[in-house]
Amino acid sequence: MQNIPSVDLNDFLSENPVRKQKFVDEIGNAFENIGFVALKGHFLDQQLVEELYQQIKAFFSLPLETKKKYEFPENGGQRGYVSFGKEHAKGRKEGDLKEFWHFGQYVSKDSKYASEYPENINVTELPLFNSIGKEAYQMLEKTGIYVLRALALRLGLNEFYFDNYVKEGNSILRPIHYPPITSEPENAIRAAPHGDINLITLLMGAQGKGLQVQNHDGEWIDAIAKPDELVINVGDMLSRHTNNQLKSTIHQVVNPPKELWGTSRYSVPFFMHPVSDMPLDCLENCIDAQNPKQFENITAGDFLYERLVDLGLIKK
Repeated sequence: MQNIPSVDLNDFLSENPVRKQKFVDEIGNAFENIGFVALKGHFLDQQLVEELYQQIKAFFSLPLETKKKYEFPENGGQRGYVSFGKEHAKGRKEGDLKEFWHFGQYVSKDSKYASEYPENINVTELPLFNSIGKEAYQMLEKTGIYVLRALALRLGLNEFYFDNYVKEGNSILRPIHYPPITSEPENAIRAAPHGDINLITLLMGAQGKGLQVQNHDGEWIDAIAKPDELVINVGDMLSRHTNNQLKSTIHQVVNPPKELWGTSRYSVPFFMHPVSDMPLDCLENCIDAQNPKQFENITAGDFLYERLVDLGLIKK
């Protein structure tokens, strides 16, 4: 039982206006109610998915001292390796039971954002790691652009409203390794309850139990995708920009049952961020007498900085 709605991007990409509107309605309803969908018809082909998993498993299997060569806390964990237990959910002290890698945006040297984004970090031990990571990054970004076009139409905006905000946006591809659990964790789970910071998140690797979404009644439901689907959810930036019309849903990754403690879990979220100077002011057409403005004006860059401090990745 999937528990979250499934939508097909091919409907939106078709030349048929009825199918296109069907997709807009389905994803709009899902994001206004539960905040999550499973999406098929995306731009990641199966061969690329398999190659990416081979590379990330190879990287996380490297000795710790090798992985640590690629850890740079001074960049707030924005590129390269972040070691086990470093990140925690907002409001928690316990580190999540995971290690991860960050691929960031690829911009030309003359881009206005070139000085703002740290360089991506090359893993010399794995010649294909970075090229396959870059290809997956760009296919997920392309998928996300079309999802945002559908949401723009749902919000009564120009279809291409988000395009210039996410082109060269500060998006992150994060391969995550949840290692085998060797002893009873003390008040820690693989990823504690949290909302995402960004506009939308596109997640690979939600084919088994583990990811849970909190519905409006406070109940945790499993979010399980089929092998050819991505799980996509609304982040806090988009929720804020739409005055909470589109819902950023609290979710978590729970520890497996004890008999599966000896297994690793891998997942690969793509956190789609806008450029730092995007204003996240509540959209005028999302404000009315029944739904007054709920959030102060802030830019995406300032909002991101605040949240990275909350997560323990930047020390004030």
